[in-house]
Amino acid sequence: MNSPDAVPETPEADPAAATPATVTHPVAETQADGPAAHPAAALQTDHRADHQAGHHTGHPAVLPPADLRRRLADRLDTTARAWLDRALEEAAEHPGTHGPISVWELRLAEAGRRCGPDHADAARVLILDAARADTDALTRVYSQGTAAERRAVLHALAHLVPGPDAVPLVEDALRTNDTRLVAAALGPYGARHLDPHAWRHAVLKCLFTGIPVDRITDLARRARGDGELARMLGDFAEERTAAGRPVPDDLHRVLALTATAGPAAPTPAPDRPLTPHPSPADDPHADTPHADDPHVKET
Repeated sequence: MNSPDAVPETPEADPAAATPATVTHPVAETQADGPAAHPAAALQTDHRADHQAGHHTGHPAVLPPADLRRRLADRLDTTARAWLDRALEEAAEHPGTHGPISVWELRLAEAGRRCGPDHADAARVLILDAARADTDALTRVYSQGTAAERRAVLHALAHLVPGPDAVPLVEDALRTNDTRLVAAALGPYGARHLDPHAWRHAVLKCLFTGIPVDRITDLARRARGDGELARMLGDFAEERTAAGRPVPDDLHRVLALTATAGPAAPTPAPDRPLTPHPSPADDPHADTPHADDPHVKET
């Protein structure tokens, strides 16, 4: 078994490694002392706070890593800054994958406790960047990590994966009921590489779950002149009205964008659900939670 030269800290000291269920709910990094919430609670949280990823340091998917590191260093105390510097040195010295787990993967698990929940996303993105994580490494972290680590992977895709190889990770996040993962999936990488069909359904999922459409990167560009999206929005509004439910204000904003002049939208793929499982009757674009689904366990 290979192992990195550096000796990692014992992960038992990190609550994110010891009890992942307490840190993977969308608001759990600020509620670590409370009980784990039911997965459905992800759809009932206050999204004003939930969807401000990086509001202290700049959005980690948008800012270049060098700028992100400078901003983060200015906001960390001396102890946290020293930890981050060492974690980035370790990741740069031992990039890639080494044995069952790399030292930088352990640092990902510690980031929330070491840097605080407000800065954990930025710290994790910087560690992934320093480790020069490729698509295989990012897929491994995403598949084995907590929801917070998965979110960091989604933010890092724009910096680390130039082509569409990581689109399956974005599509997986869009199938979850974790609204913060859905929002992260619609960052710069998703804006560049999601096909029109999947992107349109993701927009509808944001409207259904209350994710502000401001979180969708390049919304105006991708919605411009998209008649198929306009049709889907109209159908959704009619369904809500018929059911006596309010139509989200954001729907009217997106609908107005589709009416703006621009190139014709790509020919839509045959309409198909975003997930392979039967969906709830009132949300044709969301998954039905299953007891053995890892997303449900971590949400």
